[in-house]
Amino acid sequence: MYDVARVRGLYGSLSEGWTYLNAHARPQLPETVSAAVARGVRLAATLSSPEPLAPSGGGHHSRSHNTGVPEAESLIDSARLGVADLVGATAQHVVLGPDVRTLYQHLADAMRPLLKKNSSVVLSRLDDPRVIWPLQRSAAQVRWAQPDLGTGELPAWQFGELVDGSTRLVAFSAAQETLGTIAPMEAIVEQAHARSRAWVLADVSAYLAHRRVDIEESGCDILAIDLAALGGPDMAALVFRSPRMLRRLAPVDEGSTEIFDIPVSAGLAAGVGPLVDHYASLGGDELRGTRRTRLRTSQEQLAEYYEQLRQHLYNSLESLAAVHILGVTGEAAGGHSDDRLPRVTFIVRDVPAATVQQRLIDNQLVSTPAKVTPLLRDMGVEDEECGGATTISLSPFNTLADIDHLTRVLASLAW
Repeated sequence: MYDVARVRGLYGSLSEGWTYLNAHARPQLPETVSAAVARGVRLAATLSSPEPLAPSGGGHHSRSHNTGVPEAESLIDSARLGVADLVGATAQHVVLGPDVRTLYQHLADAMRPLLKKNSSVVLSRLDDPRVIWPLQRSAAQVRWAQPDLGTGELPAWQFGELVDGSTRLVAFSAAQETLGTIAPMEAIVEQAHARSRAWVLADVSAYLAHRRVDIEESGCDILAIDLAALGGPDMAALVFRSPRMLRRLAPVDEGSTEIFDIPVSAGLAAGVGPLVDHYASLGGDELRGTRRTRLRTSQEQLAEYYEQLRQHLYNSLESLAAVHILGVTGEAAGGHSDDRLPRVTFIVRDVPAATVQQRLIDNQLVSTPAKVTPLLRDMGVEDEECGGATTISLSPFNTLADIDHLTRVLASLAW
């Protein structure tokens, strides 16, 4: 049984009285993560002691520190182990970086032998163009998968037309960060692998914050993870399914023997292991077994709790006639899937988004103005009569009472 009261105690920032509904923009950090980063910054320049900086949580690939090794090196190794446990991978196949865009840049450079003029890559218009921009700059032809403008969903059937023998990379996000729509990952992977030798790259950052991901079960060849999107430090990771893939890449820097040589902060890396331990603990202190075993149970419980919140959130907002949820309400969104994350972007009819924001803040509810992506622009959020939109998203510590509070505040605007 998911105990949200216990989970709320793991976040010190909740004691200040704000109700945070902005997990898509800036998730709250668990106390264990912020404490580990602070300690990691202090100790990164030292040599490791016989005792580890923080318990590994018993992960499948966990190991103790080697005495005399630079602490920075141990912290980065521990971060790779944490990411590996998080998605069921091997630590040697994890590449760390400061953010997903930087990792995509290095990946595109390393894929030079594969991305030639007679090849193609398939990208998604659902994704943030600033993040995927490095993947567009290769010599390969770029083909685009288009979202449904009524629902914000990504139809899988089009990949059967876009992917062919020339395709070397198919990249998409497993979930849209502001609408909460979920991509049909298994169907996309199946079509891509059936029609080509392409690698399938899925950005699972938003998805992984709510549901479990296993790289083998997903069928994806590469996973991208923004650890900050999970409430961790400002770092990201690429996870490769097979070591054979790395042997097909070229070093990014001429004269280097390293395929990826990306500087990362050891102090920030210190927070990754505790972040994974945090997710493994959400199911309760009574859970036993390796960190991977506890992660599976905790993430399944978290997903069930999130589904309760999502249903209550949608039912509550749809009860307000003046509230329009992008991709859900309205004739154009007919037939939308209910398989979504607890994240919504909405418009209050005849009320500018700035007014909605101010009313929420006045009532200690933290949300954000909707980030205007090409998708949201095409869905009409910049129309003069809309006045913008508002995005809210839920975290492991949110409650049904938080949603009720939000609904009451919006109702005061809508009537």
